[in-house]
Amino acid sequence: MAASPLVFPPRPPSLRGRSRELATLAATARASRPARIALVGTGGSGKSTLACALGHQLARELPGGIHWFRVGAWDTRTLLGMLSIRFGAGASPSVPALRRRLKALGDMLIVLDNHEHDRAVAELLDALRGEAVTWVITARRCLVAGVSIFPVIAPLVTSGRSPFPAVASLTRLLRWNPVSLELANAIVEGGEADVAELRRWLVAGGVDRVRVIDHEDDLPEVGLLVAWAFRRLAPPARRMLAVLAHSSGDHIDESSLATLARAGRSAGDALASLRRFRLVQEPFAGRLALHATVRHAVLKRTTFDARRFFEHYVALLERSPERLDLEQTHLFAAMDYAHDTGSVAAAIRVNELMARLTL
Repeated sequence: MAASPLVFPPRPPSLRGRSRELATLAATARASRPARIALVGTGGSGKSTLACALGHQLARELPGGIHWFRVGAWDTRTLLGMLSIRFGAGASPSVPALRRRLKALGDMLIVLDNHEHDRAVAELLDALRGEAVTWVITARRCLVAGVSIFPVIAPLVTSGRSPFPAVASLTRLLRWNPVSLELANAIVEGGEADVAELRRWLVAGGVDRVRVIDHEDDLPEVGLLVAWAFRRLAPPARRMLAVLAHSSGDHIDESSLATLARAGRSAGDALASLRRFRLVQEPFAGRLALHATVRHAVLKRTTFDARRFFEHYVALLERSPERLDLEQTHLFAAMDYAHDTGSVAAAIRVNELMARLTL
C-alpha cells in the first residue's frame, strides 16, 4: 500500500523570534547525527512550530525524508504500528521488519509530536537505537534518558518584545503565550474587538489572577479567548470544535469534520469562521486539528458521542482502505473504543478491518 505524501507539515510562515533557537538546534542535529532531541516547554510555547521548522531546515540533507507523528499517550505497540505503516514494514508491529525498512530508506528525521508516555517513547527509541534516524520529541515534560533536552520558552519573552505588534499591549497580560497572542491578534486584526475591549474582557475573567490549574494545557488566557470567540460562533462551527476536541485520533479532513459535526450546507461558513478566529490548526492542507490548549478549553464546554467516531472511521476505512496511512490514528482510536466498551461486535469489526488492511 502506498504511503501518503502527507508526511510532514508545511514550513511555518514565520517563526517570530525563533531564528537563534533554530540555528542552535540545526547545528546540534548536524554535529551529532543521528541525534535524539527533546523540545520541552509549557503548553503553547511553540515546540511543534520549532520542530517543524527544524525538519524543513534539514530536509535536503536527509535522503530518507522528514516524517511527523502525533504520538500523544499511545503505547509502544501502537507507536511501532504507526511507524510500520508509514514506512511499509507491515501493519503488525515488528522491530526487525521496521529496522530493515529504516536501513533501506537512509538518513531521516522523525518528529514525535505531543509526547505524553515516557515509557512507550523510551522503549521505542531504545528498540531502534543505532538506526540512521534523528529523533525530535516535543513534550510538556520528558523523563527519558539518552536524549538531549532543549527548553522551549515563549519567543521574545527574554527581550521583552512582542511577536504580535497589533496586540503588543496585551503581551505581558497574556504572558507571551504564542497561542493566546495569536488568538488575540486574530480578534483585533479581524476587527472583532479593539485592544481595550479585549483587555477589559480578559481582566474581568481573571486572567491576571493566581490559581492552581488542572495541568499544563489548562491555560486561563487561552480559555478566556476561546470563550470570547465561542460565544460568537454559529452552532455548526461550535459542533466542529466539539468534534475536533473530542477526537481520539489525529487531524481530521474537512469532509469528515463536516459530516461528524452535521454541518450540512453551513460547513464552509463554519470552517471559515474557525479559521478567521485562528481556533483551528491545519497541519496538512485540508486537514484540521486543535492546539492542545485550545482543545482543553473546548472540552470544558462541549460533549460528543465517541461511538460516532468509531462508526465513521471504521466505515471510511472499509470503503477506502488506501487511506490507512492518513487515518491510522483514528483506526487505533477505534481499537481502543472497542476495548474500552467491551463490545464484541465492535472488536470483531475492527479485527476484520485490520486483516483486510494488512493483506
